[in-house]
Amino acid sequence: MELVVARIGRAHGIKGEVTVEVRTDEPELRLSPGAVLKTEPATAGPLTIETGRVHSGRLLLRFAGVKDRTGAEALRNILLIAEVDPTELPEEPDEYYDHQLMDLDVVLEDGTEIGRITEISHLPSQDLFIVERPDGTEVMIPFVEDIVAEIDLEEQRCVITPPPGLIDERDAVVVSARDEDASASGDAEDATDAKDATDSEGDA
Repeated sequence: MELVVARIGRAHGIKGEVTVEVRTDEPELRLSPGAVLKTEPATAGPLTIETGRVHSGRLLLRFAGVKDRTGAEALRNILLIAEVDPTELPEEPDEYYDHQLMDLDVVLEDGTEIGRITEISHLPSQDLFIVERPDGTEVMIPFVEDIVAEIDLEEQRCVITPPPGLIDERDAVVVSARDEDASASGDAEDATDAKDATDSEGDA
């Protein structure tokens, strides 16, 4: 199975190094010197990592055959893809590979259906689940402990405890508005009935 493990960023210096946006929880395993990675687009690879180091909090890689800044710049925005055994699991029990999380049903603690995970976005600050709702709209769920209460791979579901405002509640607002309109309409009818009754008494 193939997994995207990084995206190549801008060139660093003049000796062929590039910054990379890491998209794996195990960069020391997937992005170590000697690793041979497929690419997207495929015509840019495969690429063999020659050296790797961390500079100012960013991972810098140099690939075999890339010796200068021009060659490094030509690799910008290319995705790096690793071959992974589908039965392989992360070392930490609370870590997951993207393919394990894709298509999980997302529900609230009371079982209310929110949707299913269709994409996982790896941002510098946190990971996001892109969840497609039954009506086709999407909602973004931060993959953080305070919100994602449980990942149950056997039941293929993700239980969340979202804070107020995270989940779009437009449907509830519409229903509430309809209830208010119905109530207002009922009050108006009651008022009309009362006026009619008063008019009738006056006629009597």
